[in-house]
Amino acid sequence: MEWNRLLSKRRMRGNYGNTVHRSADLRSEFEKDYHRIIGSASFRRLQDKTQVFPLDKSDFIRTRLTHSLEVSSFGKSLGQNIGENILKYRKDSGFTMQMKEDICHILECAGLIHDIGNPPFGHFGETAIREWFKRNLSQIRFEGRAVSEILTEQMREDLYHFEGNAQALRLVTKLHYLVDENGMNLTYALLNTIIKYPVSSMEIREESGDIKEKKMGYYLAEQKIFEDVSKETGTNGKRHPLTYILEAADDLAYKTADIEDAFVKGYISYPMLESELKKLKKQCPDAAFDGLEKLQSLYTRGKEKGVRNPESYALKNWIVRVQGFLINCATFGFTSNYEAIMSGTYKKDLFYGTFGEQLMDLLGRMAYENVFCSRDIYRMEISESVMLDFLMDQFVGAVLYYDTNHPLGTIDERLVSFISDNYRNAYRLQTEGKNEAEKLYLRLLLVTDFVCGMTDGYAKRLYQEMKAML
Repeated sequence: MEWNRLLSKRRMRGNYGNTVHRSADLRSEFEKDYHRIIGSASFRRLQDKTQVFPLDKSDFIRTRLTHSLEVSSFGKSLGQNIGENILKYRKDSGFTMQMKEDICHILECAGLIHDIGNPPFGHFGETAIREWFKRNLSQIRFEGRAVSEILTEQMREDLYHFEGNAQALRLVTKLHYLVDENGMNLTYALLNTIIKYPVSSMEIREESGDIKEKKMGYYLAEQKIFEDVSKETGTNGKRHPLTYILEAADDLAYKTADIEDAFVKGYISYPMLESELKKLKKQCPDAAFDGLEKLQSLYTRGKEKGVRNPESYALKNWIVRVQGFLINCATFGFTSNYEAIMSGTYKKDLFYGTFGEQLMDLLGRMAYENVFCSRDIYRMEISESVMLDFLMDQFVGAVLYYDTNHPLGTIDERLVSFISDNYRNAYRLQTEGKNEAEKLYLRLLLVTDFVCGMTDGYAKRLYQEMKAML
């Protein structure tokens, strides 16, 4: 793979309009992407979507919006470090200073939209939608036949493996309908960066050991877009090098933030973190980063400063130090595996083989055991499942015969009217020239489009209204 192709400025809809205005606009194409994103309703809705704690009343706890801003910031920092390393050590004779700047802008944008396709209620929302399709697709009947029999294998697998990453590509390329059917019309370099898994639902190999095959990266509905982007950028089905950096920024952001948020909410304490770091130090006594010593020295400093809560002071400042260390680990992971990444053969994440890997594992395990497996979270997830199951039941039932010769019932007609005009316009454009099975598949995606566009608060309110919980 070559950087001059990887950083493609091409868009689905080419440049248009007055050339005088274009020449007066000094922004790069990737800076224009940034402004398209932050001005979008889809981006704004992230402020009321779950990161870890659904429908939380605290102003401190992170949302998908604040998480995405953090990923954007870490991505840009990693781009600067890695770009400078490529230039300094002449890893690639064709790599220029402008390319370094472009990489930073692309990663900044990718961080903003990497979670833009996620449904309400975080990753649990994805699981709930997948499981709804697995339970119901063979039970729902359309014109006397089970829907699962009408759809092709790939259509079924798309729904069974419903994925926020694939939904993000769909949203920014089709559903953000303003000028035309090209969505936000982002650059191909940016689109390819957010495709974390360049495989279809038929190519998922969770046990292969290759990170790119863990999940689905695009739906059948967006296969042509994926192929065009892949061909234009020269990845040809391989992972874009910037995707590794985006993923590292995401992992770094959420694993450190989850600990901080969990501490504020009372799920994790200073002694618990200290105890885990003592165990890690015994396992890795010669590690480059002494997390235990750093935490304890920050606690001592907090006491010397007379801060009201030295444990809080220590933990929050420790998180900042850890983030700096992990940025260095990810930078090393990319630059030391540069040839394999550029040839598309690297199968791991950027923390693999560094001490950052053990530290990230520790943080992830603490969050999983003390937060995600807590009764409070389980209780919330049960409520979320009830809400999402109800919404899926109602809206899938309503759209089954939408856009067919069968008249809709009174209630179904009203339910379909709730779906955004943008999404229904996108559906009409996508169904032109399609057969009945393809149209049915796209109607089911119309429901997931609508549900994924909901914020946590809207999903709850709509559920309550439809259940007459006034």
